[in-house]
Amino acid sequence: MAHANKGNTTTMNTLEKSRSTSSTSSDEVRVIGIDEYEQAAQCLAEAFATDDVARYFIDTDDMASYSAEYKWKLHCDILRYVVAAHCYKGLVTTIGPNYDAVALWMPPGNNMDDWWTILRSGMWRLYYKLSSEGRKRFYKEFLPLLHHTKEDILGARDSDSYYLVYLGSKPSTRGKGYAKKLVEHMTAQADRENRATYLESSAEANLGYYRKLGFAWKTDIVLERGVRPVKMQIMVREPRGAGAKGKEQSVEVRMIE
Repeated sequence: MAHANKGNTTTMNTLEKSRSTSSTSSDEVRVIGIDEYEQAAQCLAEAFATDDVARYFIDTDDMASYSAEYKWKLHCDILRYVVAAHCYKGLVTTIGPNYDAVALWMPPGNNMDDWWTILRSGMWRLYYKLSSEGRKRFYKEFLPLLHHTKEDILGARDSDSYYLVYLGSKPSTRGKGYAKKLVEHMTAQADRENRATYLESSAEANLGYYRKLGFAWKTDIVLERGVRPVKMQIMVREPRGAGAKGKEQSVEVRMIE
């Protein structure tokens, strides 16, 4: 769970998203566009309502006097901007009848750091909505730490891997296997392309879950500007069965060179 501030890559791939012409079951993964970003953001807002990393930029000393309602709106706004940016430059997948689980992905060669994406997604507003301490935590600590860690872990593969930025399920729908389907939908694509998949987990309890999906722990990183340190776990899944054909999906994602 995180947004990494990656530098612009010299080679950008054009992303083609094609939808099946047949009706899609609510238990099938589908790619959504910008017209559905608010519903996806609401799912993630519920999923990360009490997450330590999500709260790290909001529960600051200089926002202690702000109401819980104001902080909740800010939490939702952050996720709205992030989801919109991924609709424009990454991939947003969902499953369930009511956007019950959502994943944000950054495919190989893509990033959301260009000014046009920042402008139309609303990400530029975040600088003015965060408090002074919140801005320091987000822009000077969090983003550089994620960027440099990903670069260090993946090395030459940094811009040639899949990046799971967010994965969350509504609390009322957990236990249905939705999150697993979202991950496997994209790792199957990564396997076909012989590419690694990278993620940061904001909950140490999820390590076992991700290991079952093929991820291996690499290192921990720590956010240290708060009252107590907030730890995140870095994990990487190496490709399996490179070149093997996967099962047909209701949503096909292809990278066109």
